[in-house]
Amino acid sequence: MKVEIYSDVVCPWCYIGHARFARAVERYRAKGGEVEVEFRPFQLAPDAESNGELTLKWAAEKFGGSERAAQMFGRVTEVATEDGLVLDFDHSIQANTFDAHRLIRLAGEQGKGEEALYALFRAHFTDGLDVGSREALSKLATELGVRADLEGEDGAAAVKEELARARALGVSSVPLFLFEGQFAVSGAQPEDTLLAALEEVAERTGQSPAARAVKAAASGGDACDDEGYCAV
Repeated sequence: MKVEIYSDVVCPWCYIGHARFARAVERYRAKGGEVEVEFRPFQLAPDAESNGELTLKWAAEKFGGSERAAQMFGRVTEVATEDGLVLDFDHSIQANTFDAHRLIRLAGEQGKGEEALYALFRAHFTDGLDVGSREALSKLATELGVRADLEGEDGAAAVKEELARARALGVSSVPLFLFEGQFAVSGAQPEDTLLAALEEVAERTGQSPAARAVKAAASGGDACDDEGYCAV
């Protein structure tokens, strides 16, 4: 089964959603299921500047003050802790993620896409690194053993094409899980819900291989929208 995951590396619910989906996939594979995962780019703030501004300051200015920003990030931090993830918004830096998506794309071509994705999540949410800095990204690529000329145009055209595809599909919040190009699950759903989605899609596509329109298998999960606002 092919599953495409639309996400952004500065989206906390995406980090949580990826971790939950990875555990669901492990359980599905333990039952004999086969899954091919592809990571698709989405930018919460495509016009953001990578100027070293702290995420909390950016969110306070965009969403109505520091109290609102603290509320928004406080809840997701608690949920992440329950999932074994560390989110440090006191040090995370707001960034334009286009080049980060280029790194994921290039790493994927070298068999290290998932490794790069999680390295970027940790860099942004735990280590306080600027994932919009080409210097920081190039250093990360070296640590991963990934060949990536981020000062040039490596991967840029492909990422632009995939971002355009996301818009054409109507993706407006992430994470979004697209199963077999037909069935969509939105938000950081619980692990059991994601496992159930894998099993249901496998059953449906096995019974009828005919193409169907994208159908929501689940919705309403915690997510970040295309304005950068994360569910509270």
